[in-house]
Amino acid sequence: MDIVFGSPEQNRERVREKFEKIKELTPKPDIVLLPELWDTGYDLKRLDEIADPNGAYTREMLAELANQYGVYIIGGSVAEQKAEGTYNTSFVFAPDGQLIHEYRKAHLFRLMEEEKYLQAGQELPSFQVGEMPAFLQICYDIRFPEGIRTGALTGAEVLFVVAEWPNPRLAHWRQLLIARAIENQMYVVACNRVGSDLNNTFFGHSLIIDPWGEVIAEGGEGEEIVTGTITRELVADVRKRIPIFSDRRPHLYTL
Repeated sequence: MDIVFGSPEQNRERVREKFEKIKELTPKPDIVLLPELWDTGYDLKRLDEIADPNGAYTREMLAELANQYGVYIIGGSVAEQKAEGTYNTSFVFAPDGQLIHEYRKAHLFRLMEEEKYLQAGQELPSFQVGEMPAFLQICYDIRFPEGIRTGALTGAEVLFVVAEWPNPRLAHWRQLLIARAIENQMYVVACNRVGSDLNNTFFGHSLIIDPWGEVIAEGGEGEEIVTGTITRELVADVRKRIPIFSDRRPHLYTL
């Protein structure tokens, strides 16, 4: 989706409109993924005015949508205002509307001055989507394979990535995501915004990648819904064929 710069109310309405399109999809999806900072975009200088206090508006809205449409929602991320500052936070909801996971972006992107306006998250938690162990990262996080390997070692079989990854680094976006899938033998499901703001243009190319590193589905540069199917059986098969987790030698990797 495109994002209206610095306008949470407009962006919430846009998300609701996108969910209406789910009714047109066959089969109906089990999981819906949104992009990074879909509520404010990168209007970082005004976060004191427009960030969501404790994520309250976002939590209420996504819980309602998850329940209404009967889907898991990997809620992209929003600007969450807390007492100690603002975080780039993702909330995950189950089809019954229950909050099942939250993650705060751990690696702040200096090229967009995130470190000046945002607090860094301090945890890398895993979670479950139904029976499938999952892990979630936000944009710049994918340049840090150590964090994602942590998720894989806790059993994650799918990595969800939400992003506002800008031009001109399309090649980095695709290659990093494919590498994360191959080296961790997991699915990667990544949603990147489209459109532009005052300083950047965003190329979309949302991706669904299988544990072999094969691209199942890829979006273009305009607004659209990208769909694909993931299965636990393929993860198990790939990990059995090339047993990288059994062949690790962690004592050699510690600095």
